[in-house]
Amino acid sequence: MYNLTDIQLFSKLSPNYLAEIKQNAILKNYTKESIVFYEGDKVEYLYILLEGTVKLYKTTPKGTQIQINRFDAPVIVGEYACFESLPFPVSCEFVTDGKMALVHFDYILKNLENKQFSLELIKSLTSKIMVLSALIHKETILSSEAKVAKMLIENVEIFTKLKYNEIASILNLTPETLSRIFKKLKKEQIIKIKTGEHIKILNYDALEEIIESNKVKNCTDCLAHFKAEMGIK
Repeated sequence: MYNLTDIQLFSKLSPNYLAEIKQNAILKNYTKESIVFYEGDKVEYLYILLEGTVKLYKTTPKGTQIQINRFDAPVIVGEYACFESLPFPVSCEFVTDGKMALVHFDYILKNLENKQFSLELIKSLTSKIMVLSALIHKETILSSEAKVAKMLIENVEIFTKLKYNEIASILNLTPETLSRIFKKLKKEQIIKIKTGEHIKILNYDALEEIIESNKVKNCTDCLAHFKAEMGIK
């Protein structure tokens, strides 16, 4: 388990500040699938993930989860809502067993006089903005096929570690859509799925082309495909 001093935000604080925060922090153990907070909950504490992995997600009116991100310890969760005094914009759920330190926001405000603390806080918020920017780009620019291709290139191991429905949630796709895309990638011999769901990439260039063009290039019968595109019988 990590300590508060392992969190960059707290690493430069004076012993007096750090001792006060530790003294007033509430340590809580969580089991897998436990909810830390729901979207819309009132913010009173800064949540510090000391052990385990959590996911942040939004829920659509139809009840579908749109996963925003996953975080591994050690990391701070939900600091933006704290400083803006807004309800949490997302829900937070543990995907493993884990532990959190809850620090009341009053103690955080006291430390804003510390320049190093304030700088680290800005860095933390900036990193979350970059995550949000990447998410917006993924959702507004990339097609379903391009999302899958990008994840295969950047983190192919995740397809072995997680279930397909979890990966579909991360990509904001239905499991059926993800399955359809994989079948197409296999048919085009871009990937190969081995025993135990281990995925081997056979053609990195093809995946890059999918991202660039936002679709899967289907050349099983290129002449027939060309005729169909041109309306030639």
